[in-house]
Amino acid sequence: MLKQRVLTALILAPLALAGLFGLQGAAFALFTGGVLLVGVWEWVNLAGFESWRTRWCGVVGAALIMLLLWMSDAVHSTWPLWVGAVGWLANLYWVMHYPERQRQWEAPICRLAMGGWVLLPCWVGFITLRDNGVEWLLFILLLVWSADTGAYFAGRAYGQRKLAPRVSPGKSWEGVMGGVVATVVLALVFAIWQGLGVGRSLLLVVITLVVTLSSVLGDLLESMLKRMRGIKDSSSLLPGHGGVLDRIDSLTAAVPVFALLWL
Repeated sequence: MLKQRVLTALILAPLALAGLFGLQGAAFALFTGGVLLVGVWEWVNLAGFESWRTRWCGVVGAALIMLLLWMSDAVHSTWPLWVGAVGWLANLYWVMHYPERQRQWEAPICRLAMGGWVLLPCWVGFITLRDNGVEWLLFILLLVWSADTGAYFAGRAYGQRKLAPRVSPGKSWEGVMGGVVATVVLALVFAIWQGLGVGRSLLLVVITLVVTLSSVLGDLLESMLKRMRGIKDSSSLLPGHGGVLDRIDSLTAAVPVFALLWL
């Protein structure tokens, strides 16, 4: 398993970095859109639609919506990000009240709609960040990585109080605090690097706190959906890593929230 994980990472990491930082404009939108369409393929299965025909219909439908957003220039508007923000508030409510409120969203069509306000605003958020310079795209990627790394080490060392035991038993409040500390340090480093004043530096720290917690929610949401479906990974597309959603679940929340609040 470890060999598979390392080999997959060695192949995919350069491709991902080249696409994220080497492309711009329509090429960047096509690259990120392609990745998220793979996520749509997996999400349709999470929603409860297992047939290949239905999953392809979901991908084609999402691709048409993306094309409409691009041609109407809505990808450069804030309203898709607001849709995502409102959607994540609903997701937060359901994660906090799982499984008591499960009936409110367990119907396959409801879970499918949930994917719309998770994945499409994420795509718009990526485009917004890239249009405003690679430094903030780099920041959000490092933020999610720092949050995961800080949570992992703090959770292993100090984790005792469970964050959401019925959704993801391995996560702890101590782990979340470790992630927060790591991302706040990252925000301060970026503030110095970008030459931000005191006011904007404090604003970046506050937004970083919100986005860090959002990234945790993104992880918890996918865990909740997988738990309901009784599956371990969103797919087996990436050997040793599971599926695309397993790798970008935190980004689906962090990217649109950061794009909305900071930019």
